[in-house]
Amino acid sequence: MTAVQNLSSDDEIKDIENPIEDPNTEASVEDASQLQQLQEDEHDGGYGWVCVACQLMITASTWGVNGAFGVYLTHYISTNEFPGTSEIAYSFIGGLSQSQILLIAPLVTHATKLLGTKPPLFIGAALEAGALVGASFATKSWQLFLSQGLLFGWGCSFLYIGTIGLIPQWFARRKGIATGIAAAGSGLGGLIYSLSTEAMISNLSVAWAFRITAICTAVTNVVCIILIKDRNKHIQPFQNAFDFRLLKRPALLLIIAWMFLSVIGYTCVLFSLPDNATRIGLTAHQGAILGALANLGMVIGRPAVGFLSDRYGRLNIVISATFLAGIWCLCLWTSGTSYSILIAFSILGGTVMGTCWPMAGPMLADAFGIKLLPSTLSILWTSSAIPSAFAEAMALGLRRTHKPVYLDVQIFSGCMFIGAALLLLPLRFKKNIKSLASSEKN
Repeated sequence: MTAVQNLSSDDEIKDIENPIEDPNTEASVEDASQLQQLQEDEHDGGYGWVCVACQLMITASTWGVNGAFGVYLTHYISTNEFPGTSEIAYSFIGGLSQSQILLIAPLVTHATKLLGTKPPLFIGAALEAGALVGASFATKSWQLFLSQGLLFGWGCSFLYIGTIGLIPQWFARRKGIATGIAAAGSGLGGLIYSLSTEAMISNLSVAWAFRITAICTAVTNVVCIILIKDRNKHIQPFQNAFDFRLLKRPALLLIIAWMFLSVIGYTCVLFSLPDNATRIGLTAHQGAILGALANLGMVIGRPAVGFLSDRYGRLNIVISATFLAGIWCLCLWTSGTSYSILIAFSILGGTVMGTCWPMAGPMLADAFGIKLLPSTLSILWTSSAIPSAFAEAMALGLRRTHKPVYLDVQIFSGCMFIGAALLLLPLRFKKNIKSLASSEKN
């Protein structure tokens, strides 16, 4: 096995950028090396696994609920729930909530810096529950935009952004698998809420679907907030809301571009599957099952991607998984003219299409260090708000007026994933060159 193949995941990206450079100082290389030694932290689990479980449940109650939006979207379109509202307008509700989760990341980071970890989390729990209850009483589409769109997104942001940086604090070598397990909450929640939402809408009403979801998420969030802990006193992270000087780093720019395209592909697939099913003659219930199976794929795939990234290198696995997501879209989803093929695509595509969510934190932690993780994550989430807001609207705009209705959407999504994978290749090649040079010198 070559020296390049023997690289550990934690070392894979670190040489690309100085991982411990404080953007507020001009430390020398020698000083930076000494600071890095002081920052070394071999904590690798313990109570961190409780935090992983809490993060998993919080993710299920935020991204998981958001992942079930495709069921609501199918209901709104098929029943004309709010007369005079276009399909594109409906799609913006889900896009608005998802974009808000990411857009206000600097605000959440600043609030955490001022108030500590838990107060913003309780604010998020209250906002999310209030948004869902408010949506249950909506009689006009603009009320849905404010509740299910804007307010729900803010609540989820305080919860998700407020906790996403905690897992890497507890793990030195197993960041990938730990973050992957926590991120599987999105798939687990999506699986549960997709099926339960469709059942509640069919047997009760869309209003009671919102109210029951609000109760479930509120209870889950409060319990997890009480149990979760940070290690900020030990790590002492730089919690700058938005530091433009970090944008001078080529590695960060490439990771932002990878995230940008990945989010477009992910949103197009996840939100379009239920409606895609009805367009080929399947029922709304079958469409909900397809959305649930895509989330099941995430439950399986995200921990697997995390484990493999710890074992075989972060960039190697992230590039491969992102590229594979594009292949599934171009080869399998485009052939999805029957229920069985769409089931296969939902499961296989689900395992890799959300790779950007669990791997963003570990990649940034490897590249820039734990201290700069909150600042770099804040920049990454904010830059991802635009594709989150408009991706599903783009997908609906790309639909054909004749069969196959979703073919252009399928090709577009596949190209987004493949383009995202290619954007990370410069990081991989740069690391290979440095590793080979180091082996020859030794």
